[in-house]
Amino acid sequence: MIYLDNAATTRQKPQPVIDAVVSAMTTLGNSARGTHEGSLSASRMIYGTREKLATFFNCPRPDHVVFTANSTEALNMAICGLLDPGDHVIATDLEHNSVLRPLYRLEAERSVTLSFVPADRQGRIDYGEFERLIRPETRAIICTHASNLTGNAVDIGRVGAIAHAHGLIFLVDASQTAGVLPIDMEAQQIDLLCFTGHKSLMGPQGTGGLCLGENVALRPWKVGGTGVQTYNPAQPEQLPTRLEAGTLNGHGIAGLSAALDYIRAVGMETIREKEEALMRRFYEGVSVIPGVTVYGDFNAPRTAVVALNIRDYDSGEVSDALAQDYGIATRPGAHCAPRMHRALGTERQGAVRFSFGWFNTEHEIDTAIRAVKELAE
Repeated sequence: MIYLDNAATTRQKPQPVIDAVVSAMTTLGNSARGTHEGSLSASRMIYGTREKLATFFNCPRPDHVVFTANSTEALNMAICGLLDPGDHVIATDLEHNSVLRPLYRLEAERSVTLSFVPADRQGRIDYGEFERLIRPETRAIICTHASNLTGNAVDIGRVGAIAHAHGLIFLVDASQTAGVLPIDMEAQQIDLLCFTGHKSLMGPQGTGGLCLGENVALRPWKVGGTGVQTYNPAQPEQLPTRLEAGTLNGHGIAGLSAALDYIRAVGMETIREKEEALMRRFYEGVSVIPGVTVYGDFNAPRTAVVALNIRDYDSGEVSDALAQDYGIATRPGAHCAPRMHRALGTERQGAVRFSFGWFNTEHEIDTAIRAVKELAE
């Protein structure tokens, strides 16, 4: 298989990540559930990973790094724990359903009102729209760092400055960028950062997290066992325990810890440069093929994603042909990004997304270009 679906998950993991998960499954106990060595080892490893993530994202404190199963859980935790009845939120057309559906749910259940910064036919946004949409009751701006469909990156530092100039909370969905684009919570004025571990961070599935700024308080999205304050009928107040009910995925977090070490050793800039070079090679190869339409802005910062369609063929049929006839894995359809597809005019056809990762090769890219050319012919 030529795997070009890294925006969904990185299929090939670094060997140290695999080794760490295997080791954890044979050695670790349950963190905060005992004083024996198995439990203590798990607690030490988990806290050490919090420290690595706090450094990686410049989160103010390790105990403000909360582990979740994925970005979806982190976003639900942040959105549902933050917003009150009557609040107004500004988001964008670039958002994934992991942002949209919690917002729509609160719109129905808590009378939260929503505004969206529109995207144009290339998936770009006008930053002036954020300020134009602010109302007296606006509570937060919620914004993806990069579209999972077009790869277009958002200048989150610019949006963070707008949010803080108006006293708003700024929440960033870094699902597509954590591990490949620089993120600095302090410099970019991010109050809440949601990320997943299994994409550009190259960690195991079932890992993710939420990083909180110093002055942000969230209601617990879920409550339950914490291993501490057993006789307290309410969820403990202190972070991260307040937001981490239930047994943590210690085995997965061990793998995520190893993935962070791997990225630091290789260099995030090195990884980003290779992925961008592969993306550019593919884009330049397919964009000149008659009958191929490519979506997104390729003259601005972006992730290593190219979404396209071939003539008026259904994207699912094209993706299936790529898989069955060429052994190339891609992602067709709507990509959980309904507003983005409406903005691009691809709501009916969908799009075929090619997304490139650290372990892809130039030969694989050239094979994919030839496949698109043959299908277009």
